[in-house]
Amino acid sequence: MKKFFVILLIVSLLVTLGTAKTKIQFWHAMSGWRIELLQNMANDFMEQNPDIEVEVQYTGSYQDTLNKLIAAIKAGTPPNVVQVFEVGTQSIIDGGIAVPMQDMIDKDPSFDIAALLPQVLNYYVVNGKLYSMPFNSSNAIMFYNKTMFEEAGLDPTKPPATYEELMEACKALTKKDANGNIIKSGITWNLHSWFFEQMLALQDAPLVNNNNGRTAPPTKALLNNEAGLKFVKLWKELSDNDYMVNTKKEDWTGARKLFLSQSVGMLITSTSDVSAIMDGAKENGFDVSAAFLPTPADSPQGGIVIGGGSLWMIDGNPDDEMEATWEFVKFMSETKQQIAWHKGTGYFPVRKDAITQLLNEGYYSEYPDHMVAILQLLFSKQNYNTNGAIMGIFPEFRNTFEDNIEKMLNGRMTPEQVLENTEETATELLEEYNELY
Repeated sequence: MKKFFVILLIVSLLVTLGTAKTKIQFWHAMSGWRIELLQNMANDFMEQNPDIEVEVQYTGSYQDTLNKLIAAIKAGTPPNVVQVFEVGTQSIIDGGIAVPMQDMIDKDPSFDIAALLPQVLNYYVVNGKLYSMPFNSSNAIMFYNKTMFEEAGLDPTKPPATYEELMEACKALTKKDANGNIIKSGITWNLHSWFFEQMLALQDAPLVNNNNGRTAPPTKALLNNEAGLKFVKLWKELSDNDYMVNTKKEDWTGARKLFLSQSVGMLITSTSDVSAIMDGAKENGFDVSAAFLPTPADSPQGGIVIGGGSLWMIDGNPDDEMEATWEFVKFMSETKQQIAWHKGTGYFPVRKDAITQLLNEGYYSEYPDHMVAILQLLFSKQNYNTNGAIMGIFPEFRNTFEDNIEKMLNGRMTPEQVLENTEETATELLEEYNELY
């Protein structure tokens, strides 16, 4: 009898070992309805890979997620895969905390890197190596209320394409009541440095030296120039004339609500909001369309820079977890998942075949506004300026710029002073960072 129980115990242990799952942690920064969407995608992966368990965790904003990642690594409890915003690229590389995605691709002939959009790869490839897997890519885009355009005597088929046209459209859209109080304004975008970065690239101008930090570590910010001044002056002029409603710093939701409530006729925001904007416009009873970002009439032709985030494989985890993580990362970049993510959010697919499939299915005929962001990306010139800057002090840079814009809007700085101060502070931060790395 004793022998029987020993055999039973051994068999039980073998069965348990044979069915043990490899567990991995996936941290992300996608809030709202996107939490459930990501969980459903992970559920599909686990159904296809019953030997792998993925714990999906929403870890707050991009900056919160990065801070928690650093804390977890210091504590010796790193997650396996983390979604990091694009401007965290250089600091993650310099920190040496991730396994370059290129290393995994080179060992896996089943993965075809050529399937990814080159315009997206151009941001995440640094010194010839892909460090993270593109996942939720976006760019800045302009939405406009066609119903308000018609009411203001504007052509709803011709959104403003230049700063000059934008000013005129905002003037026509701005309305006052009998007491002279503003009841409707022309435009809003949330107080975020990202829009300034986009407007520089659209004018084919860099943000920092050394080819936007792509051929050598940047040592100087390049903001105080004609391209930068044109946009910051536009921002001030729109605000001073009450043509623009400003939000708190990085208040994406506040800006979106202003547009959906029809308090403003135009909104510059991320393509990730396409679905929310289209659904919200329908609920609030107005017609909406998307358009390319406006540029100065006399500016050189540049292009937009991708935003959003990518997936990083964190080093220091066991080999079996690393292999499971790689399988999960590949899954999230596959055509089916990229289409589901695109339809559910507005982030554009990072794969060529996903876009081709949607075109063939007639998806963009039914939802043309989802195509605008992709066309804006595809029409963009590809060079160091439009590939986007990389620098280890990006979050600090953004915070400095946004603080200075607030001072300008409160009458404490001129546009020239905003650029001078931000450039000087950013250059000092770059010098300090370069001393460390």
